[in-house]
Amino acid sequence: MNSTPRTSAEAFEEYIPGELLAEHRAQSSGDVFVQILARRQEQENIIIPAVPEALIVWILSGEAVVEERPPGGEWVANRVVAGDFFLTTATTPTEMRWKAAAGTPFTVMHVYIGVSMMQNIALREVSGARDATLSALLEHIRAEMIDQHPANGRFIQGIAQALAVHVARTYKTDAERQRGGLQAFKLHRVFEAMRERLAQPFDLAEFADLAELSEFHFSRVFKQSTGLSPSRYFIRMRMEEARRLLTETDNSIINIGLAVGYNSPSHFASVFRKHTGVSPSTYR
Repeated sequence: MNSTPRTSAEAFEEYIPGELLAEHRAQSSGDVFVQILARRQEQENIIIPAVPEALIVWILSGEAVVEERPPGGEWVANRVVAGDFFLTTATTPTEMRWKAAAGTPFTVMHVYIGVSMMQNIALREVSGARDATLSALLEHIRAEMIDQHPANGRFIQGIAQALAVHVARTYKTDAERQRGGLQAFKLHRVFEAMRERLAQPFDLAEFADLAELSEFHFSRVFKQSTGLSPSRYFIRMRMEEARRLLTETDNSIINIGLAVGYNSPSHFASVFRKHTGVSPSTYR
């Protein structure tokens, strides 16, 4: 095994092996939050959190079969190619998995439209569709983020305003708008902090402060977004990192346990078995 750690995306939804190619961070509910990511060819079941913002996932390159479902529901598959998009407005977390065709990188762009930009408009779900106007607007954002150094935030925000208008008038539904959970830019901030602190004890107060909420309110909206309490999600991230280290490095199992916050090898093995069904050594 190669013991050199590889570059990994600071993925919004959770740690997913890949590479973060570019990012435009939001600072408020009036901003657009954009990430361009290279994804792994095959991804097992992951959680896409429910957030108040509408999420657009635009396929930049590659071809894949993407499956999605509500937690515990029936999988629905869509074959997607470059130019296809998903519009997600779910009020509960969504499970997703995919398998991309070999030979072409599978890259995507995630666009979270700020809550105040949508003016409480309810949108319908869209999976694996095409929209020439939406693609043209997204291409302007992609080009600015990739080709300009540094990218102009005011330009990106201006295109995002046009994107919000187009999405609102094209995909509006008469259903009552029900969007809850922690806003995407705050959730990303918490995920990033969790990722940096996997070796440290779980600190609810610290994460609540990052979200600018009380511990009680933070715990409630975090679970609404992810389906898990903050502490359980933190353990999930620890186990995902442990699986990565077991697969991609030659680090000892004891050192891997320490890297994800477990001083006791037996405790690490017990938690790992609970989450994967096998021991760390068997998994490796």
